[in-house]
Formats: sequence, C-alpha cells, structure tokens
Amino acid sequence: MITLSPSLLLFCLTVSLLLLLLPLPSHCADPDPLQDLCVADLSASISANNFPCKPLSEVTSDDFVFNGLRKQANFTDAFGVTVTTGNVLSFPGLNTLGIAMNRVDIEPGGINPPHSHPRASEIGIVIEGNILAGIVTTKNVYCSKVLTAGQVFVIPRGLVHFQLNVGQKKALTFTAFNSHLPGSTVLPLNLFAAAPSIPVEVLTKTFLVDEDAINNIKSKFVF
Repeated sequence: MITLSPSLLLFCLTVSLLLLLLPLPSHCADPDPLQDLCVADLSASISANNFPCKPLSEVTSDDFVFNGLRKQANFTDAFGVTVTTGNVLSFPGLNTLGIAMNRVDIEPGGINPPHSHPRASEIGIVIEGNILAGIVTTKNVYCSKVLTAGQVFVIPRGLVHFQLNVGQKKALTFTAFNSHLPGSTVLPLNLFAAAPSIPVEVLTKTFLVDEDAINNIKSKFVF
C-alpha cells in the first residue's frame, strides 16, 4: 500500500479540484480575448484560434464597421440561396471576439440546404418571408417550424439544419454565431462536390443505390 505525505496529498487534491473547475474545451466557444481589441492581420497566417493582431497604430474606425450585409448578393447557385458572411475573414474587427453574422437570402422555392456549423451555435431572425426551419439531433429526431417575420430560431452547435422558403416571395434572415469563424459543412457539397472526389463506391454503399444514381447527382454540382 502506497502512503502519501500530507503535502503531496494536498497537492494531488488541489490539482484534482482545479481540473474539475476548469471548463472543458469541447463545451467552450472561441477563447476569451486578453486585450481590448485585436483587429485581424489577414495578411498573416491564422494561428491557433485567431489571426495575429494588426498593430494598434494601423487600426482605424473602419475596422469596426462592416457594410457587407446591407445588400443582397445575386442568386447564382443551384439551391436558390445566397449566404453573405460577416465573419473574421470579411470583418477583421471580429478577431478574438467570438461573434459573427450572416445574411441569408432565399428565393421562392429555394433552400439553404442541410448543413452544420462545427464551431458555433446559431441564432437567427426572419426579416421577411415564410421559412420552414428544421434541425436534426444526433438521435435522428427532426424538429421544424414555419417561421414568419420577427420570429427567432436557434440552432445548437454542430447540429444539421436547413431553411426552406415556403412562401411566394423572397425570404431574408440574419443569423448570428458565438464564433468569429463558425465554419459551415454543407452536406450535399461535402459528399458530391468534394475535390478530389469521394470514391463512387463509398457513396453507392452509403446511400444503397447504384453508380448511375450517384453520377447523376454529382452532375448537378458541376458549377
């Protein structure tokens, strides 16, 4: 039997208590900043969870203003949706702040296809239109509701979700995230438009269909 000295026992208990009190990284959003501001130097490589700070002498008021969400982008993809991102890559003033916003325009019948955000939870508000918003849990439980202007929806971090315009007019939502770079995993693009391509055999076995069916789907994503 091993006997610990009182001082060593106290040390072990202290370390154990600290480990219990510290938040688990998997439950956290972006780390808290340790300075007043850190406007991203986008010419530098990203390190860990943020970009290096631009020198304070080069920071201007414009670094804290972003005009990119004022106007709708053109509908150009097969889904009839345009997502205008306001993350650290387009708005350097967000660096280290753990927040971002998107503008999502969906034409009638269009869809923001099933996707997930691996690094952030999402909250959004419908500005105009009628949107069927749906999520799927890790237990394959599907939840959905048709939302109208003024209603707010929330998407837990990492869950697959979508927005479908079920109205007769264009729909518009603004969404916010608790990460300055939430990321987006768009399932159909990941599976059928990856470069290099996922082997057809993997997809036929995954979806229990033949090769012709897979090639037909893949042909829809040649932009």
